[in-house]
Amino acid sequence: MKFATLLSTSLIAAATPAIAQTAPDARPDEDVLIVTGTRSGEAEAASASGDSVSVIDAEAMTHREVRSVAEVLRDVPGVAVSALPGQTQIRLRGSEANHVLVLVDGIEVSDPFAGEFDLSGLFADPAARVEVLRGQQSALYGSDAIGGVVQYITASGREAPGIAARIEAGSFATINAAVRAAGTSGAFDYALTGSWNRSDGTPGTRGGTRDLGSDNRSVALKAGVDIGAAARVSTVLRYAHSAGDFNSPDADPASPAFGLIVDTPGQRFENEGHYALLRGEVALLDGRWSNALTVQVADSSRDGYASGGRSSGSEGTRTKGSFESTLRFGTQTLRHRLTVAVDAERESARNTDPTGFASTARRNFDNLGLVGEYEAAIGTRAVIGAALRHDVNGSFADVTTFRLNASLRVAAATRLHAAFGTGVKNPGFYELYSYFDGLFIGNPGLTPETSTGWEAGVEQRFAGDRVVLGATWFENRLTDEIFIAYPPPSFVGTPGNRADVSRQRGLELTAQARPGGGFRIDGAYTYLHAREAGVEEVRRPRHVASIAFDWAPDEGPVGANLVARYTGRQRDVAFTDPSYVPVPVTLDAYLLVNASVRYRFGERAELIARVENLADADYEDVYSYATPGRAVYAGIRARF
Repeated sequence: MKFATLLSTSLIAAATPAIAQTAPDARPDEDVLIVTGTRSGEAEAASASGDSVSVIDAEAMTHREVRSVAEVLRDVPGVAVSALPGQTQIRLRGSEANHVLVLVDGIEVSDPFAGEFDLSGLFADPAARVEVLRGQQSALYGSDAIGGVVQYITASGREAPGIAARIEAGSFATINAAVRAAGTSGAFDYALTGSWNRSDGTPGTRGGTRDLGSDNRSVALKAGVDIGAAARVSTVLRYAHSAGDFNSPDADPASPAFGLIVDTPGQRFENEGHYALLRGEVALLDGRWSNALTVQVADSSRDGYASGGRSSGSEGTRTKGSFESTLRFGTQTLRHRLTVAVDAERESARNTDPTGFASTARRNFDNLGLVGEYEAAIGTRAVIGAALRHDVNGSFADVTTFRLNASLRVAAATRLHAAFGTGVKNPGFYELYSYFDGLFIGNPGLTPETSTGWEAGVEQRFAGDRVVLGATWFENRLTDEIFIAYPPPSFVGTPGNRADVSRQRGLELTAQARPGGGFRIDGAYTYLHAREAGVEEVRRPRHVASIAFDWAPDEGPVGANLVARYTGRQRDVAFTDPSYVPVPVTLDAYLLVNASVRYRFGERAELIARVENLADADYEDVYSYATPGRAVYAGIRARF
């Protein structure tokens, strides 16, 4: 708790002295709009949501010089990041990584085979933002949303027209570039984006010499056309390709390094994703009744290679159709919003392992979700909401989930919020059917995991709304948790449903300050107590915190940013016992500091220079996997 106290004290100390000298209109924007917290399709104010939601806006993404979206998620309360080549995971409020639903411009992008999304291949485009909705959200989104929802959103051509480009180079022979061309032509708008990030990398093992290179590229189109004043058709097309090197554990039981990650020449991966969405919307009754029909497809493939050629692989496809209808009615003092939605989804996956050890049969999973959502706004002081969902599943028992939330402004500067809900996570293909000779056998008899949780919080504004502090307490209860058992005599890993209850509880603190003079300060802290069968859960640090200082004066060409991200001690497991029974280990706490400066010349361009891991911290997110040290980059950014 010492770091948390230091963070809070330094944040308030940094903000308070400058407040009296700032302009009265320099304040955090309490009208930040979000679209992830409802199925109505309309944006709503984050400051009126009963749920815990965080937004990393386009300005923060740009000034913090975000390249990897996973890294900036460390600035969100409740988020823990475990970074690996080819499989970077996030956990929300102590949930499992596959309990977090990831959306990219409304498309569910998780791999149907693996059951989760690899964030190591998601790099930031110009004018993009991130919304993080915490807590059980299955009532809105179905399976996969026990811990919450993360949505990466790119701007449309109407929101951010023009051409923007960035290119930089630096340590580890890294080159990254991004370009965006967007605009409008009458009723039509478009935004075409592309990014490329490649690096020779650094050693991925303790004392290793093999650099783990990577190459990530993506291209996306977001377009739409207005049909009259009441209808619109829009589409999203996205392609992503990630390739890189990786290492494996030493598999020789007689070796002193058995179970540790060692240099493994020739091993690499290639992941590919094709995503598409088509949406049609029409508004009737002077805009009070809106209807939308959406079809989306996500197609993922993953291949692993050894020195002798392709050694493993998988592929999965998700096809989903949704219909949403929202009716708005009432008066200025009491406004109602009623939404009904239908989701029809099929997931299909198979193992493409070329060795012949595993079955390559394709499996299909069908689900029909029926959603009802209601919200009432009482003047400008209170908002209450409820959502109910019933899922009819072709492989598992039908299930009903719900969520209740409320926001109440008890004074001009004080807001209370609370939520209570349930969640469900269906077993995935990997858990049900995967097979690795002598190491892992799937379990077709698994049942879905279920979760119940509540949260309550307060938001307080100070100094003419230029400082905003928030605190939220949450508690979750997970039953039928899927875990990996190692039964004798073979000790081969096999998933099962745990009879014990897993519990997570914690405290999230947030702080925003806009003291004027171009300064922006954002801070977050999370305390987490996560126990599985009474034992501390792995890769859930008890303390996580971040603080970001940004200076962007209206006058003058220079701007600067400093971000410090702390991850506390956490438990992990090592497979250093020849029986493959996991051995508990501890990962040390670490502090990552990034700094950047930018110099604007002319009206359209600026030079950028940045340092990652300024203090050259030696740390591990996952046991025995080495991470990069200090890195320096420089480049140019332009807008036309």
